[in-house]
Amino acid sequence: MARRTLFLLSLAVLFAGSILAAAQPGSTGQDHGNGQPKTLSAQPDSGADSIAHITLGQSAVALYGPWKFTVGDSPIDPRTGQPLWAEPDFDDSKWETVDLTPKDAAIDPVSGTSGYVPGWTAKGHPGYFGYAWYRIRVKVQAQPGWEISLAGPADVDDAYQFFDNGELAGHFGDFTRKQPTIYGAQPTMFPLPRSGSHNGGTGPDTTSKSESTRVLAFRMWMEPSTLVLEPDAGGMSSAPVLGEAGAVAAGYQTRWLELIRAYASIGAEALLFGLLAVVAFSLILFDRSDRVYLWMGALFLLIASYSALSVIGAWTELQSISINNLLTDGVAQPLIFAAWVMVFWVWFGMQRPSWLPRLTAGLTLLLMVSTVLGEEIFFGLVPHAVAAHFVTLTLAQQVLVFALLLWVAVEGIRKQGVEGWLLLPVVVLRGISAFTTELLLFHVRMNWFPFGVQVGLGTVANLLVAVVIALLLLRRLLKSVKRQRLMALDVKQAQEVQQVILPEARLALPGLTIESEYRPAREVGGDFFQIIPHKSDGSLLIVAGDVTGKGLRAGMLVALLVGAIRTEEKHDNDPVVILNALNERLMGRGDAQATCLALRIASDGATTLANAGHVAPYLNGEELSMEGALPLGMIEGAESSMMHFQLGLGDRLMLLSDGVVEATDANGKLFGFERVNELLRKAKTVTEIASAAQAFGQEDDISVISVTRTAVREVVAA
Repeated sequence: MARRTLFLLSLAVLFAGSILAAAQPGSTGQDHGNGQPKTLSAQPDSGADSIAHITLGQSAVALYGPWKFTVGDSPIDPRTGQPLWAEPDFDDSKWETVDLTPKDAAIDPVSGTSGYVPGWTAKGHPGYFGYAWYRIRVKVQAQPGWEISLAGPADVDDAYQFFDNGELAGHFGDFTRKQPTIYGAQPTMFPLPRSGSHNGGTGPDTTSKSESTRVLAFRMWMEPSTLVLEPDAGGMSSAPVLGEAGAVAAGYQTRWLELIRAYASIGAEALLFGLLAVVAFSLILFDRSDRVYLWMGALFLLIASYSALSVIGAWTELQSISINNLLTDGVAQPLIFAAWVMVFWVWFGMQRPSWLPRLTAGLTLLLMVSTVLGEEIFFGLVPHAVAAHFVTLTLAQQVLVFALLLWVAVEGIRKQGVEGWLLLPVVVLRGISAFTTELLLFHVRMNWFPFGVQVGLGTVANLLVAVVIALLLLRRLLKSVKRQRLMALDVKQAQEVQQVILPEARLALPGLTIESEYRPAREVGGDFFQIIPHKSDGSLLIVAGDVTGKGLRAGMLVALLVGAIRTEEKHDNDPVVILNALNERLMGRGDAQATCLALRIASDGATTLANAGHVAPYLNGEELSMEGALPLGMIEGAESSMMHFQLGLGDRLMLLSDGVVEATDANGKLFGFERVNELLRKAKTVTEIASAAQAFGQEDDISVISVTRTAVREVVAA
C-alpha cells in the first residue's frame, strides 16, 4: 500500500490536468502520438438498441449511459457456465434505463469523491439490498494495436464482478463465498482483450481504426448494512471509464489520489488523538490518585482507533467492511459513548447514584448487540425485517446514553460551577459527532471538502473537543500540582512535628542508659515511642507501638496516641492502664489500629511489661516469652498480655518494631527472627541493627530502642 501511494503521488501531478480535461464527453485535445485531434464521445443511437459510440484517441471516456439495470441475480447458462445476463446476446430491452451522468460539481456526501450519482435506493428501489445488474453496449473505434482498459466505478456499493462480452474480466470484492466479502470502495482498473471484429462503415477514420462492439456487464452486490450507513446507496455511484490503457491508468491514479486526499483529515485525526492518549496517560505520573487521566487516555485511544480503522477500511483491503464495521460501529463506538460518561463521572468526582457506572456498562453491551444485529454485520443471523427494528433500538439507546452524559454534565455544573460550564460545550459537540451517520441518512449536510479534503462536522466537533479537553486537562493538572505542593508542605510539617515528639536518640538517666533509632519508610512514619521518667519515684515508663498504614494518616494517629500517652501518664503510669487508655482512644475511628507495648522500670530494676500485639522485647539477646494479645482499637475492653521480670545490673533490654523482622530483600525473603537473634548477639548499637535491616530491604518503619541498666547511677543531663 505504501508503494502504491508513493506511485500515485508521483504520477498524479503529470496526469491530473490532462485527464480531468479529457474526461468530459465531447471535448477535444491534441493527440501527442500522431498529431491528430482526438474526439471523445459516448452518445447513444436513437434506435431501439441503444449503443454508446466511442472513438478513442489517447483518451478515456466516462460511460454515463445508456445503462440497462435490473435488481436480482442472473441464472447460470448451462452451456457456458457463466451468468446468462452477462452474455452479449441477452435481451435486456425490458430492463430499466439508467443514466450515470452526475450533476455539476456533484460529490459523494460521505467521502467527497467527484462524479457522484445517487444509487438505486434513490431511483425507485428504496430499502433494496442484494444483487443487481448493469449492462451497456458500446461500439469502440480505436487505433489498431492500442491496448484498451476499463476503470471500474470508483464509488460503488459494495462489490461487483465485471464481464466483457460474457467473460469474467475482473472483480472488486471476494465472490468465492455464498455471501461476497466487500471492502471500502476503491478505484479499480481492468485490461480488456483486443477484438478482431471490424466495421465496414465509411468515413475518414474507419480505414485506420479498428471497431468493435462490446457488451459490458456488472454484477453488483450490496450489503444490508449499507442501507443504514450511507444515504442513497446502491450499485454504481460513479460511471466506469473506458479508453486507451495509458489514459485510463492516469485517471485511475488520479482517483486514488482523490481518495487518499479525501480521508487525509481522518488519518490526521487518528494521529492527533493517539498523541493525546499518550499525553493523558503520561499525566498519571504526575498524579496517580486522579483516575480521570486514565479514563481520558482510554477515551482518546478509542477515538484514535476508530479513526484509524476508518482510514484502513477506505485505503486498503486489509480487512473487510464487515470486520471494519464490527470493530468501529459494533465495538469502538459504544465504548466511546461509555468512556465519555465515565470521564465526566470521574472528572466531577461523583459518587451518587452508585448504580450509574453499572447502568452505563449495561447500556454499552446492549448497544453493541443492537448495532451488530441492526447493521446485519453477521448477515442472516436475524431476518432483515427484525434487523430494521434493531436499527431503531440502536438509535434509541444512543439517545439514552447521550441523555445520561448530559445529565452527568448538568450535575457537574451544579456541583462545580465554572468548570462544569466549561465542559458543557464538549457534551454538545459530542452529541453532534455521535449522530453524524443518522443525520447523513436524512440528507443533512455533515461533510465539506475544501481542496478535496474531507472536513466533516463530526471531525470538527472532535477537534474542538480535543482543544477544550486539552485546556481543561492543563487546568486540572495545574490545580493538581498546586494541591500536591500543599500536601507536600503538610507532610513536611507533619514530619517536623513527629521529629519534635520523638525522644532524643540517647538518654542517660540514673541507673539507665537508653539509645533509640527511628527510620520511617516514608516521610511520615507510623512507628512511635515515648520515654518518660517519673519525677518522684525514679521509675521510667517506655511506650512503643506501630499504627496501621503509612504516610500522613499514620502520622496523625501517632500524634493522637502520643498526646494520649502524655495525658494518661500524669495520672497513672501503670502499663496496663496506659494501654487501656490508648485502646479507648482508637475505638470508633474506623480501621485505626495499633500494636503497642508499655513497660515500667522501677528504680531497683523491677519491670512490668504489658503488650498488645507488638513484637516481644529481647533481654540480653533472648526473646521474652509472652502470650499473644490483640492490637489496640479492635475490641473495646480488650486485655493485654502481662509479665514481670527483674532487670539486673548490665542487663540489656531491646525493643524492636516489626519493620526489622519484616524487612524483605529483592528475592522476597524476609529478614526473619533468626537473623534478628544473630544480629542482636553481634551488634553493639541500635544504629547497627537499624542499618542492617534497612540495607536488607526496608518495607516498613524501623524503630529500635535499647535500655541498659548501669552499675553507676548517672545524673540526668540538663
